[in-house]
Amino acid sequence: MSNVAPSRTRDLLELILGYGAIVCVIWLPEHLQRLASPFVLALTLLIVLERRQGRDDLGFGSRGLIASLWILPAALALSALSVFVAAKAGTLHPLYKGDFAHISGYVLWTIYQQFLLQDYFMARLLRLLSSESAAVTVAGVLFATAHLPNLTLTAATLVWGIVSCALFRRYRNLWALGLAQGLLGLCFAICVPDALHHHLRVGLGYLRYRGGQAGP
Repeated sequence: MSNVAPSRTRDLLELILGYGAIVCVIWLPEHLQRLASPFVLALTLLIVLERRQGRDDLGFGSRGLIASLWILPAALALSALSVFVAAKAGTLHPLYKGDFAHISGYVLWTIYQQFLLQDYFMARLLRLLSSESAAVTVAGVLFATAHLPNLTLTAATLVWGIVSCALFRRYRNLWALGLAQGLLGLCFAICVPDALHHHLRVGLGYLRYRGGQAGP
C-alpha cells in the first residue's frame, strides 16, 4: 500500500496535469509528438510510482491473475465473431503493418494504456468522487474522449473503458486487460474500414490522415 497520504487537491491537480499532458501530445504534429511522448509517459509513470504501491496494488502482480484469465478467451471469441461478421459484410482487410515488431509494440502500448487508465486516472477518481460507479463512468469517458475526433474509436473505447475499469475493480490485475485490449484493438483495425478509423489515429494525426499512411 502507499506510504504517502494523498490529498484531494493533489489528486485533482495530478488528474488535470496527466490528462492535459496526454491530450496535448495527441494534438501535436507528429514530429513534436515523438519528442514529447517519452516525457509525458515518464512523467505519468513517476507520479504513479511516487505513491510507493506494490506490484499487486498496481495490478502487475499475481493477485487476481488466474481469476481474470477468462477475459482473454472472451476477447478472442468476440474478435472471432467480429472477423466473421466483417468478412460477411465485406469490410475485413489486413493490417497496414502486420509484422511482429509492429503488433508486439502495439500490444505493449495497450498494456501501458491500461496502467494509465487504472493506476493513474481511476485511482484518483475513486478518491475524488462519491461513488465507485461514478469513478468508473468518468474514467471511461476520459479514456474515450482522448480518442477524439476518431468517432468510431471513441465509441468503442467508451464501452471498453467502462468495462475494463469495472473488471479491474473486481480482479485488480492488468495483464489480461492489457492483452485483451491489444487483441480487440487489432480486431477493430481489420474489421472496421480504414476510411472510418484512419489506422486508429487520434487527434491531429486523424485529421491529417491520408489513405496508405502507417498506423496500428
